[in-house]
Amino acid sequence: MLDLFRYFLLACEERSITKAARRAHVTQPAMSSAMARLEEEMGVSLLHRDRGGVAPTTAGEALIPRAKAALAAVEDARRAVEEVRDLRTGRVRVGGGATVCAYYLPPVLAAYRAQHSSVKLLVREGTSEGTREAILAGELDLGIITVEGGEFWRDDEMILVAAPDTDVKRAPMVTFPKGATIRDAVDRHFPGSEIVMELSGIASVIEHAAQGLGVALVSRVSVEDALSDGTLVEVKDPRTPIVRPLKIVHRGVERLSPAAAALRKLLLASRTVKRKRHGRR
Repeated sequence: MLDLFRYFLLACEERSITKAARRAHVTQPAMSSAMARLEEEMGVSLLHRDRGGVAPTTAGEALIPRAKAALAAVEDARRAVEEVRDLRTGRVRVGGGATVCAYYLPPVLAAYRAQHSSVKLLVREGTSEGTREAILAGELDLGIITVEGGEFWRDDEMILVAAPDTDVKRAPMVTFPKGATIRDAVDRHFPGSEIVMELSGIASVIEHAAQGLGVALVSRVSVEDALSDGTLVEVKDPRTPIVRPLKIVHRGVERLSPAAAALRKLLLASRTVKRKRHGRR
């Protein structure tokens, strides 16, 4: 059944039986036969078939997340058994937003690596929604998000910053593209602001603000060094600071592998630990 689920998901992704067969390294007739067996098992048609390829039916759409969850559960079980048998095979996949990955996670992951040097760490940067979806799909073990749900980890404070000589009353905003959490905060708390730059990286936003090209809303943790050396100044505004809670998400403590459970424990223990500052690069 698991192979049938795997083949079904490939067919949905590729929208083609032939392409799915190629990715699965099986023949096209074998892939077609597998889809027929799965439909017989489920008692319903799962794929629309026409000259253009295949697409999931309503029943197929309902099966997709459950098939992903089933495969993820088996992978979780396999990894847990491997880690108990031989810790050298341990792996933890963690995801979060740009601020989390750049400033909050590194010291925690460094401490984790010092304690569990044989465990492989994989980090994925993305949006909160994307991280949560990856958790549900079994693509990540742990995530740090800023939207609803999860275990409270710590608060992240967002402030306005600009170069010291910036005319903040007339300056436009330098910010992130739509979909980013901080951009959502800009649109919500500073509606109507003139936005002249939409930059994907924190470093880009900070550097453009430091060059006097606008005011930026950023996490305080990301500009501690720049504020300290005078490259940037905090712009006082009654709407700031804006505090957003960071949450730890997973698919259940009981479903975490030993390696992932150890990282969750370390994250929770690090709630009040301050980040070491290394100077501005």
